[in-house]
Amino acid sequence: MSASAVFILDVKGKREEEGALAPLMSHGRVHFLWIKYSNLYLVATTLKNANASLVYSFLYKTVEVFSEYFKELEEESIRDNFVIVYELLDELMDFGFPQTTDSKILQEYITQQGNKLETGKSRVPPTVTNAVSWRSEGIKYKKNEVFIDVIESVNLLVNANGSVLLSEIVGTIKLKVFLSGMPELRLGLNDRVLFELTGLPGSKNKSVELEDVKFHQCVRLSRFDNDRTISFIPPDGDFELMSYRLSTQVKPLIWIESVIEKFSHSRVEIMVKAKGQFKKQSVANSVEISVPVPSDADSPRFKTSVGSAKYMPEKNVVIWSIKSFPGGKEYLMRAHFGLPSVEKEEVEGRPPIGVKFEIPYFTVSGIQVRYMKIIEKSGYQALPWVRYITQSGDYQLRTS
Repeated sequence: MSASAVFILDVKGKREEEGALAPLMSHGRVHFLWIKYSNLYLVATTLKNANASLVYSFLYKTVEVFSEYFKELEEESIRDNFVIVYELLDELMDFGFPQTTDSKILQEYITQQGNKLETGKSRVPPTVTNAVSWRSEGIKYKKNEVFIDVIESVNLLVNANGSVLLSEIVGTIKLKVFLSGMPELRLGLNDRVLFELTGLPGSKNKSVELEDVKFHQCVRLSRFDNDRTISFIPPDGDFELMSYRLSTQVKPLIWIESVIEKFSHSRVEIMVKAKGQFKKQSVANSVEISVPVPSDADSPRFKTSVGSAKYMPEKNVVIWSIKSFPGGKEYLMRAHFGLPSVEKEEVEGRPPIGVKFEIPYFTVSGIQVRYMKIIEKSGYQALPWVRYITQSGDYQLRTS
């Protein structure tokens, strides 16, 4: 890395021009790399040409560990728990290099009651020095199960004439593992590169090409690079196995059209049409369509073909909520507002319409879990459960 020291500072020394400061500053031979979290600064110093990205990753990981120990990481929690902070830093870093940064492992031998520190074991558990530092030995469950969540977020930006400017899918595969012993898991996806390498029958329509794939540290990267096999010994409990991105152009799942009419600067009428452009057997849940309105609007009246509409004057939007939105359906919302008799001189920019939704049992990319093999020396049988969810990410449609 290597860091000479790590400091935790409050905001008393805050400079007014902080917004213009670079995250890395040098003074003489000393380099200062810092991040801000809540009302604290975490600063690492180094005298060497250190790997800056590794230093920042360490600082953010430190914030994550502290947050899991103290629930809320702020100046008061650092003051109240300075003993455990010293103890954690001693385990997080050694001679300027990251050591054990997994909070689940740290909690095995650094325990906390109130504001006091207790050392549960006089010796460091083998997990820390083991090749598998993210999983403890001797885990036992009466029922062995693995829950797999494939979650895809759709980012979309449509301009005023209906052209799609941005369309991408950001996916994550999250696991909840309840397995005894030290099992090895192998996950198979309908990965296009895998199909091409192995000659498996699979048309382009049934396979996906993953981009920007990132894995949890438990995954054997060399194995993936060689034959695209996702092989790993999992941590216990919840963790994110991998993330990926697809820049494939996708049809907008919920399409929005809007018409805004102003009458003599005394009233405005807004008509919004929403159409579900996904397969009919799927249903979007908890749909929220956020429609911007003029800041000086008043006296709202609404009429909806489904769901309910609510005016939120503090945000200058109407929220049209639809609990259940089946694919292929089309719904309307009409809103009427009064406007002051005197027109505003300044021209207000019109923000885009935002959409939130969640579609269970569906992935827009078509990614599928083909298999999950669980290998453990005791030979027990385990059940993998798979769930697919598509949800809105940054989903915006501009209006004319």
